[in-house]
Amino acid sequence: MKKISWIMIIWLFLMTAAAGCGQQDTAKDNTNNKKTTETKTEAQKDNKGEDSKQGPDNNKPGDTLYGSGHRSYQHMKYLAKAAPKFSSSELTKPPTGNWVTNGGDINNGRYSPLDKITTANVKNLKVEWVTSLGSGKEFKYSGEATPLVYDGVMFTITGANEVQALDAKTGKLIWEYKPQLAEGLNTVCCGWTSRGVALGDGKVFVGLLDARLIALDQKTGKLVWETQVESWEKGYTITSAPLYYDGKVYTGIAGGEYQIRGFVAAYDAEIGRQIWRTYTLPAPGDKGSETWPKGSRNWLTGGAPVWQTPAIDPELGMIYFATGNTSPDLDGSNREGDNLFANSILALDANTGKYKWHFQEVHHDIWDLDPANPVVLFDVKMNGKMRKGIVQAGKTGWLYILDRTNGKPLIGIDEKPVPQNKNQKTSPTQPFPIGDAFVPQKITKEDVKRDLPKDFKGEYGDIFTPFWDKPVTLKPSPQGGANWPPSAYNPNTEMFYVLGNDNYFAYAHYGEEKDERFTEGKEYIGSVWQPVENSPHRGTVTALDIKTNKIVWQKNWDTIAYSGILTTKGNLMFTGHNDGRILAYDATNGKQLWEFKMDAGANAPPITYEVDGKQYISIFAAGNTLAGTTHGDKIYTFSLDGKYGSLNDIPKDKINVSPIKNQDTETDKQQAADQSKSKNETSSAAGTGEGIYKNNCLACHGDKGAGGHNGPNLQTTKLDLNGIINQVKNGGGGMPPFKDTLSADEIKAVAEYVKSLGNG
Repeated sequence: MKKISWIMIIWLFLMTAAAGCGQQDTAKDNTNNKKTTETKTEAQKDNKGEDSKQGPDNNKPGDTLYGSGHRSYQHMKYLAKAAPKFSSSELTKPPTGNWVTNGGDINNGRYSPLDKITTANVKNLKVEWVTSLGSGKEFKYSGEATPLVYDGVMFTITGANEVQALDAKTGKLIWEYKPQLAEGLNTVCCGWTSRGVALGDGKVFVGLLDARLIALDQKTGKLVWETQVESWEKGYTITSAPLYYDGKVYTGIAGGEYQIRGFVAAYDAEIGRQIWRTYTLPAPGDKGSETWPKGSRNWLTGGAPVWQTPAIDPELGMIYFATGNTSPDLDGSNREGDNLFANSILALDANTGKYKWHFQEVHHDIWDLDPANPVVLFDVKMNGKMRKGIVQAGKTGWLYILDRTNGKPLIGIDEKPVPQNKNQKTSPTQPFPIGDAFVPQKITKEDVKRDLPKDFKGEYGDIFTPFWDKPVTLKPSPQGGANWPPSAYNPNTEMFYVLGNDNYFAYAHYGEEKDERFTEGKEYIGSVWQPVENSPHRGTVTALDIKTNKIVWQKNWDTIAYSGILTTKGNLMFTGHNDGRILAYDATNGKQLWEFKMDAGANAPPITYEVDGKQYISIFAAGNTLAGTTHGDKIYTFSLDGKYGSLNDIPKDKINVSPIKNQDTETDKQQAADQSKSKNETSSAAGTGEGIYKNNCLACHGDKGAGGHNGPNLQTTKLDLNGIINQVKNGGGGMPPFKDTLSADEIKAVAEYVKSLGNG
């Protein structure tokens, strides 16, 4: 017996040790090496990524806050099936009745074989149902979510990170979940948003803005577990939809503007424990470290976030994603080299996180031309041979089409010399894909004469033109090319569909002042940028042949294209417009076939699904901060049997509304108390204006008026107070009006704050 006991003890010890080893981080994006544990110790001393908190089993709808301020409400009994532990074949199959991943399937193609709605009958689409989700209407929020559908139930999320389950046939709310985000959360770069949720094994997985990953019970919305992925105080946030696959939940992080160390990680779907973490910045001595200055600490602060939902090829066992910008974003003077693995497409082993291959789209980026669009996997016959492809639509305005088995170009990408600036330590060459650009990449004299103000006398150039102390105006801009709005691939047309932006941005370096140097948790991009005032903002909708990278058809818009794309076997392509329209095009030739105008900006991707033999089209119309569009909170769903042909036809009492929309929750009361406290602590109108500014203006204009993603530098404004009040009230020049969302006192307060920032 003693011998058996000792054997049991040894066995338990070995099992415990093995379990512990299974939770170690995978170092960065390279192969396993002896630096793995050392890297974690040095870079992750405060990391809580492996901690998880279990939610209560007996939480009742409408009871007090639980967990870290979580709250759920059940309005109807959940009668549908719970999602299974989806198999690889279920997740790679193009979506028909269901839409179970952010990209439709784990190829991210956003293509559906449903064909009951076609080019012949799409003109008959009418509204089937509308649901007001009841949150995220304030201007700091953006509605960018892709809903999921499983067995007749829809799951979605607002920019305020509130999650809903709806009956997909009627839009009636089944349950709602309301988190309490971290008090003082102020490291959200580009508007408060979420691009969706994940589904699997009876759970809904959500990445919260304060860098928590949580799992909710699919039938009740109650918290199952939560994990702190990283610290929001250091600049880490989550805006992307997680991905469920093979019992794991994958997520990356945003925050490249805060000098973070980017990574993607996999978590156990059952309990939320981290399985592996792969950094996108190499530790000293690792593969890629030679592309950063020797002896620097750039590997800890160099950015390279992962803020799109990845794609997975189960046959190859690889997970694919693109990495974001370097940090500081626009100043390359202290980071000589190509700066891997920022601005790259990366392939990892999906089970271990080990590095497989990479392709860098922009070397030593100083223009914020990082790949923001989700990668898409496709299979196509080229030159008589079936090829496994991956495509990424860049901010540069090109498609990068690669072999996903090894990262080599399928069509061709040439390294060409580019203009140099010794101060910026620019790369001598950049990759130029063979094929067509889907947005203009140069500024001509004719462009200046036609589009820019008459008093414009600044320098201008082509893509990859460097800048230093004098402003240089360039195309494409930091908005793209292709930005975050997802693209789509249709295997029937063999075309790739992408939205593009075409606008003018000026860049200039500025000297580093003492109070502008990097501090942890503070936004720092190293230089300044801003759109050229009174210049046009245009967009493109483009179909490119995946086998040639040549444009087949293109539509030009008089505003940026900022929504996302759906394509179907019915030869249709759907997208949203800033003015609130959802549009349908003939996928083969680009002819517009149908539109419906909603009450807010259509800045989220459409989806399609089928229930009881009927095909539906749904889209979240809630507006977008960076697009400057009208805000709302509604999901619109259309069918060929719909009743309402226009917005005015929809009776108000037919719009589904949350039963608790007008009830104060504990979270609402706490937030109101915090706001009241903040106002009481503020002694001046400018101080009150600062809070209003942060909630409505910061994403576009940046902290203290500089470094934003869409608006001019307010520190150089010369408007008088009345002029600023008029601008805030009525908008103009790409800025939305705030007269319907802010009171007269609030407008005056924020105007006084803006005036205090500038030279007015």
